Amino acid sequence: MQNPGSTTPDRVGRFPAQARFADGAQYIAGRLRKGTSGRTHAVTDPATGEEVLTYELAGPDDVDAAVAAARAAFPAWAGATPGERSDALHRFAAVLADRAEDFARAESLQCGKPLKLTREFDVPGTIDNTAFFAGAARHLQGQSAGEYSGDHTSYVRREPLGVVGSIAPWNYPLQMAAWKILPAIAAGNTIVLKPAELTPLTSLLLAQAATEAGIPDGVINIVTGTGREAGEHLVGHPDVVMTSFTGSTAVGRRVAEIATATVKRLHLELGGKAPFVVFDDADLDAAVQGAVAGSLINTGQDCTAATRAYVQRPLYEAFVERTAALMETVRLGDPFAPGTDLGPLISHVHRDRVAAVVDRARAYARVVTGGEAPQGDLENGAYYLPTLVTGAAQDSEIVQSEIFGPVLVVLPFDSDDEGIALANDTPYGLAASAWSRDVYRANRATREIKAGCVWVNDHIPIISEMPHGGYKASGFGKDMSAYSFEEYTQIKHVMFDNTAVVRKEWHRTVFGDR
Repeated sequence: MQNPGSTTPDRVGRFPAQARFADGAQYIAGRLRKGTSGRTHAVTDPATGEEVLTYELAGPDDVDAAVAAARAAFPAWAGATPGERSDALHRFAAVLADRAEDFARAESLQCGKPLKLTREFDVPGTIDNTAFFAGAARHLQGQSAGEYSGDHTSYVRREPLGVVGSIAPWNYPLQMAAWKILPAIAAGNTIVLKPAELTPLTSLLLAQAATEAGIPDGVINIVTGTGREAGEHLVGHPDVVMTSFTGSTAVGRRVAEIATATVKRLHLELGGKAPFVVFDDADLDAAVQGAVAGSLINTGQDCTAATRAYVQRPLYEAFVERTAALMETVRLGDPFAPGTDLGPLISHVHRDRVAAVVDRARAYARVVTGGEAPQGDLENGAYYLPTLVTGAAQDSEIVQSEIFGPVLVVLPFDSDDEGIALANDTPYGLAASAWSRDVYRANRATREIKAGCVWVNDHIPIISEMPHGGYKASGFGKDMSAYSFEEYTQIKHVMFDNTAVVRKEWHRTVFGDR
């Protein structure tokens, strides 16, 4: 396993978070303020364990203040024309582009992502999303008018909902914040977002950039606190009309339970256990490259990451051998070093969870490569070697549970029917991929695999114009695309009587002469 270099002593200085957020890590009504929970939290660099920022956590009072600010801002923002909201979002995209390096460094520092990944993927993707929803804001359309009942004309209006309360995860904090904020505000809603307390930096930068772009105070608010205190209070708040949550299926159930009490609209993007199905006519080299990239993206901390490779038996042995060899060339190291391919996991606690799953699997499966933390220069960080496992049973923990780390399990299959059945044999259904040169075979897989996205001869790419969301225990609702935009609206039927005088017949039919 290659190591491109030890961590550098001035990493925290590359994004001075303590100075940038000296006024606090809550962004309410257009300004930073300190949290009122009476407790603090430290953001740490997972590559070194070094403290990046200590801040006061949000409590219920901060959530109440943020919701009040969003509620106060809603009438004017909802009453703005689609063109005015679109112009504001275009300005927002321009500010993000100007601040791209700040965002990339902050994201790398708090998450441990390689800087080349945040520069080339996370930040450009967020800017593109902003530009997409700037255009979408002009298309808040109902349906054409029609006479469906006698002398009446009906049409449908799409209207904003009100205050949206959203909770974003720590694995893609910038992009997940954008996926929640942008469609909500493009449709005329206001929002209170709770980022993960581990990774608040880029969400706060995003809200500040929105203010700089001229988006009114209170339209975007950030409360940084724990899920149990700030998150549950936000979900249960009576003035929040919609909850959008991205995270584990277990926590998603708790969010749904709380939201149901106040009959909120729900949007849930939950766990995943993506199958990677390789048929025996696939391009083996391409599949191996795809498996390594797809399983190790963001150090495997991705709900759509390839985690279960099912390989038809004629290719199985070669696939395992080549995938293990390629994994062993992946370079772990300082996320700010140009040669780094793979950074650390988000924390030592999470690294230990991943390691525990792999260690338990040794009793029933074979760890072909990896399966441990690296030593030497990287041992102070939350690093874990790229890991390939074979010989596990379909019903085993390592095949069925979401590990959220750089771990790929490979299993053989014989018939096409068996491969597709195994792909569907988990509670999850967020993403999958099928690898074949036969268009009919690939098309069958896209039809029969139960997942919100099925790639063919690729794994992981996403685009702003297309929806992202799951089936089964992976949740419901879509991020990105026009489908996401529509979810942040409500539909109203408007009906006109076209006669010149008030019609009496309907009233007489119901109530009689009176």
